[in-house]
Amino acid sequence: MRPASPPPRHATVPTPLTWLYAPGDRPEVVAKALACGADVVVVDLEDAVAPDRKEYALRATAELLSAPAPGPCPVHVRVNALDGPLAETEIRTLAPLPGLAGLRLPKVQGPADVHRAAGWATTAADPVPGPLPYAAEGAVRPAGRTLAGHFTPARTAPGSTTATLAPAAAPTPSALPATPALFALLESALGIEHAFAIATAHPALRGIALGEADLCGELGVRDDTGLAWPRGRTVVAARAAGLAPPPQSVYPDVHDLDGLTRTCERGRALGFLGRAALHPRQLPVIETAFLPSAEEIAAARETVRAAAAEGGGALALPDGRFVDAAVVAGARRVLELAERRR
Repeated sequence: MRPASPPPRHATVPTPLTWLYAPGDRPEVVAKALACGADVVVVDLEDAVAPDRKEYALRATAELLSAPAPGPCPVHVRVNALDGPLAETEIRTLAPLPGLAGLRLPKVQGPADVHRAAGWATTAADPVPGPLPYAAEGAVRPAGRTLAGHFTPARTAPGSTTATLAPAAAPTPSALPATPALFALLESALGIEHAFAIATAHPALRGIALGEADLCGELGVRDDTGLAWPRGRTVVAARAAGLAPPPQSVYPDVHDLDGLTRTCERGRALGFLGRAALHPRQLPVIETAFLPSAEEIAAARETVRAAAAEGGGALALPDGRFVDAAVVAGARRVLELAERRR
């Protein structure tokens, strides 16, 4: 059974359909992303940021999220790999900030990764030193260095062979009102095998999704055929855990909108809801693909009306369709999505 969720730090919003990535070291790009109509903007500290820009990206992102409402939509942050030297400091720095709506955890292999991230999120790091205007770049201190410019000692977690750098200054632990919403990205064969265990690992875990580029590389997959089982597994694990349907992974060719449309249609047929995006031009295509058509809306309304008139129980519609409680629930979900067209 999934543990009870803690009180959310942000107001409940409809399930997002569009998740737009923006590089954390490009404040001007993040500002444009916030203004382009995405349901969620994901500030990326991982793949989109070069190693020598990681510290600046964290500083700039912390400055952005210091405001309770950094933009017209929720802002999530994808941190660096949890077994690397940066994620702990990133999570502990960003988790207490009022503008953070969620943390996206890359390359999650099992429940222990989720628990580790949640533990980091519930003790705050020292504030990022010094003011940093969000739109301006300044000198930044590399991750893992003290102000004197020396590396702090590396430490290795018990039972682990991976050393991680200590935070630049000794942290002052402080309890947070609630763990921020966590979203696990499954990007490996082991992550797929543990999908349900990850989805039920912690009450702050609010969603799972595939990271298909890394998964394809590990599996040696060359086309969508080889991803059918991981995709289905991810959808089933999310729904079995009581989570929202997962969004699809990004479509990498931002100019091929026809291909984006086709793959969104296939993803919707598999049970995905919404999709991550790399460019604003992809947003309207994704939204259109995942919103119900006029025919689907009409059929859903007829189903809900007929069920209400019968007062419950199974029934047959005039066109021969059999309707039971599960069909009615699906029709109601269609009508909820239809509200977004207004």
